[in-house]
Amino acid sequence: MIRLARRSPLAGAGALIVGLVIVAALAAPLLATTDPIDQDLSEALKPPFWLGDGSLRHPLGTDHLGRDVYSRLIYGAQISLTISVLAACLGAVVGVVAGLVAGYLGGRVDTIIMRLADLNLAFPLILLALAVVALLGANLKNLVIVMAITTWMIYARVVRGLSLGLREREFVQAARALGAHDARIIARHVLPNVLAPVMVIWTLEVARIILMESALSFLGLGVPPPTPTWGRMLAEGRDYLTVA
Repeated sequence: MIRLARRSPLAGAGALIVGLVIVAALAAPLLATTDPIDQDLSEALKPPFWLGDGSLRHPLGTDHLGRDVYSRLIYGAQISLTISVLAACLGAVVGVVAGLVAGYLGGRVDTIIMRLADLNLAFPLILLALAVVALLGANLKNLVIVMAITTWMIYARVVRGLSLGLREREFVQAARALGAHDARIIARHVLPNVLAPVMVIWTLEVARIILMESALSFLGLGVPPPTPTWGRMLAEGRDYLTVA
């Protein structure tokens, strides 16, 4: 990170912020000042500690139910990161397998998989997520599945394009001439050569999924309450923006 900061201060600052968020999410039970779902109406709508009658017990104040905003913020990071990482991993596995099969085998298999990807991409991703959540219900498992559905085709299209070129390379042709099975060729020779771009896509998709999960939570279709999520915190706090 120090080397990155020297080369690009802006990138270093971004990496530092992301690192702090990850550490806060992982250490939420240690860093939280109170239980994020504990309610105390006598402490409702308290300001941050640097304003008025704020206190260090509630560093960022409290919401309309007297719940600690700071504790809910870091526990919300834990929920958002859990959903985004799991969904990005699931989408990557499905998309990479689909892309490898489509690109290496070609023909009708390629056509079917790519038309499914095109059909998925034809729908606005947030509307697709809303429809699936409304159908399956809102919980952690379903949200991971929904987010994976909105991301697998991105991996599939990139991996398929790379596989089309790799299957004609000399080392793949040599393995095929020696009688290697298609599955072995894909696993040993094609897959390792597509992992670098897959990792780049994965990092971008984690960020996008966090935004989408927050949007669903804002609309009331995220993880059910009282579990704290960033989107629901925004939805609950918007009525107090003009009077804060």
